[in-house]
Amino acid sequence: MHTETLREIDLDLARHWLPPRPKECHKGDFGNVGVIGGARGMAGAALLAGRAALWLGAGRVYLGLLDDRLGADFIAPELMLADPERALALSAPGCLVVGPGLGQSAAARGWLDAALDTPLPLLLDADALNLVAADATLAERVRARAAPTLLTPHPGEAGRLLSRSIAAVQADRAAALIDLVERYGAGVVLKGSGSLIGFPGRPVWRNRTGNPGRAAPGMGDVLAGMVAALAAQGVDPERAAVLGVYLHGSAGDKAMRDGGGPVGITAGEVARAGRELLNGLVYGVP
Repeated sequence: MHTETLREIDLDLARHWLPPRPKECHKGDFGNVGVIGGARGMAGAALLAGRAALWLGAGRVYLGLLDDRLGADFIAPELMLADPERALALSAPGCLVVGPGLGQSAAARGWLDAALDTPLPLLLDADALNLVAADATLAERVRARAAPTLLTPHPGEAGRLLSRSIAAVQADRAAALIDLVERYGAGVVLKGSGSLIGFPGRPVWRNRTGNPGRAAPGMGDVLAGMVAALAAQGVDPERAAVLGVYLHGSAGDKAMRDGGGPVGITAGEVARAGRELLNGLVYGVP
């Protein structure tokens, strides 16, 4: 894995990664996404990830909420709200997301530990990354996974995973990305301006889409849901990460064009815009 092989995202190639849907199809053809998180006071993070997965085409989306007081999402009632155990029982094809609004309680650690046993692709974000950074046993379990694993840290989380400062991460983002991939044996999206994507033994990808409006709450949760939806629909994990990052940035650009900004763009707007852009990419419509 070398930075001299860095690749820009090529949409002429990416448009073939998710084929158009056949006329005869049903929701079971488009995979399952499970999201484990949403501790008390942080249910919104899990809801944002789940909505993004739904709006990017996952066949079924289960939210395994640590806070069981929420019975339905009235913005997206199609989401199935349950306990984390139900999300862990996700059937293939699918992708499991752990971290949005998870917290760092003993219960959160227990659910993360259980999720590491899943045979499905696993995306770790937010507090799942902080738990891994603080626990050598969890870190080793990430390295030992046979199924695909994707870590999606922002620079602060990357610093904790590498035991270095944010300034050191930002001073050489490509080196930090490579160190994360090698240390954890996993795919990594190092978020930020010019997000970088790397997988073991593969070239590093760089994303050029996006604007400062995405420096807002919930954006990482939406990215996690978008990537998981693509993976659940059969896009291989590396391509799901690359395409998800590109769409997330492009959706932020579209939200700015459509509604002003960059000040005040919300994560929910980005998720909705991502759906429109994905359909345009797959079906060739404006």
